Amino acid sequence: METRIDTVRRGDTMNVLLVGNNPIELSGVLEKLRQVRGQRIATEIAFDVKSILQRLLRFQPNFILIDDNIGRSELLETVNALSANRTTKDIPITVLKNSNYSESLGSASILDYLLKQNLSPDDLYKTLKNTLRFRTTQRYLYQAYQKRRGQLLQAIR
Repeated sequence: METRIDTVRRGDTMNVLLVGNNPIELSGVLEKLRQVRGQRIATEIAFDVKSILQRLLRFQPNFILIDDNIGRSELLETVNALSANRTTKDIPITVLKNSNYSESLGSASILDYLLKQNLSPDDLYKTLKNTLRFRTTQRYLYQAYQKRRGQLLQAIR
């Protein structure tokens, strides 16, 4: 059950998993996603790691948006769980932040940070597309590296 994240194009359905603990703020982000023109977006909302894993049984997201209001330890646990899961390790993660002044969680799995204030549907769509493009490039480069490394190891033997 591998998710194909590199096949989302304008007009295709984007599957977005929203993670957070504040239903009011998540509904605001959900409304912004619904306002994106020319793009069908299916969403699921999860409130903790357990509900994320339940959603993944029936929903294959192309993107994961995590609200940083869940707390630093919960955010770290969520990102680590998603990075370790074989079905979600290649899915781009964007963290939605309240402020640019608070310290961000640094992780190689988090591809982008987005401020919630003044968030527009176009900004959200551009961020999703850019993180998708970046993750696709990362995967391509990793596969090319593995292929070259294998060729080099065979040539040495």
